[in-house]
Amino acid sequence: MKKVLFMLSSMNIGGVEKSLLSLLSEMPKKEYDVTILLLENKGGFLNDLPKWVKIEEATWYKKVKPIIMQPPKQTIKSYIKDKEFMKSIKFVFSYFISKYFNNRYLYYKSVGKDIPINSDTYDIAIAYQGPTDIIDFYIANKVRAQKKISWVHFDISKHMVNTRLYQRLYRKFNKIYVVSNEARNRLIEQIPTAAKKAEVFKNIIPAKLIMELSKRPIKFDDQFNGHKIVTVGRLSKEKGQDLAIKALAKLKIEGYEVRWYCIGEGNSRKEYESLIKEYNLQNDFILLGSTANPYPYIAKADIYVQTSRHEGYCLTLAEAKCLGKPIITTNFIGAYEQLIDGYNGFIVKCEEEELYKKLKYLIENPVQRNKFVENLTVQDGEELKMVSI
Repeated sequence: MKKVLFMLSSMNIGGVEKSLLSLLSEMPKKEYDVTILLLENKGGFLNDLPKWVKIEEATWYKKVKPIIMQPPKQTIKSYIKDKEFMKSIKFVFSYFISKYFNNRYLYYKSVGKDIPINSDTYDIAIAYQGPTDIIDFYIANKVRAQKKISWVHFDISKHMVNTRLYQRLYRKFNKIYVVSNEARNRLIEQIPTAAKKAEVFKNIIPAKLIMELSKRPIKFDDQFNGHKIVTVGRLSKEKGQDLAIKALAKLKIEGYEVRWYCIGEGNSRKEYESLIKEYNLQNDFILLGSTANPYPYIAKADIYVQTSRHEGYCLTLAEAKCLGKPIITTNFIGAYEQLIDGYNGFIVKCEEEELYKKLKYLIENPVQRNKFVENLTVQDGEELKMVSI
């Protein structure tokens, strides 16, 4: 039985966490002894972890979190207040040296001195939520394992990744899994030394489970007879719901009977609520909040739209494909690996005008919507059958 460690920040409702649940569902529990190490033992997906896995919390993170999350001045003040003068001096030195050389490894090495080495030894240790500095640093330096893997779920060129930090960290990893071909290309552009270790490992899509979950009964604005558009994703600038609000405003001005429903929660809720009010869309652009099961909403939608500014591999897009929905998506990396533009969906520029034009076209052309659904089945039927076994 192989002993495996997965490390994440939490089990909040999100694509990375959902992909882990899918991966665990495919792992034979008789062959793997799995531990999930969380920086914080919380999240809407926490209770969805299989009963056969062990869940642990990184208790040391409570002390480290303020140091890496708050402004440096605040950390220095805290050290001085607690009369930890030597720690204050060392922190100032490591911070400014790291900044001068643009090398966060020196900073994390200083911060990580008080982080204890993990007492267990594993066959495989996985920094699953990459790139996340503290998680990759911990797996690289504080865990004993025969094989170490860093799992990259994002377009690294769109994140503020310190390349010198990761050049050092990746020396200690045996493999770097990346969720799409284009995401791998972007990783290698940023960190060329990762080329020999980087491999594509696409997210597992449990099609059969998604279909079953989509049939669960929900109340979903059943009195509305217009077109329903659904988008799933964290409420953030990265996910682009602001583009959706502006595109819907254009459709409403032209008199289209359409409502847009966003499933997800996030830091941009207040900003989006203000934008919805500004465009007078309170009854037509609806923030439903987060749910562990968005599939019944997708299943009842007329059109699924992904508005993300960037993704590594978009799980929600793959899930909408499983449910046979007409799809419009922005052109983040990975989109072209999931859809053929004009054949089984539309891939558009990340602009409100482009979204508006393609939505208008699909609303007016039911034949095209049906064609997209038919072509999804032709392209993906065999693949979906395989992953559902």
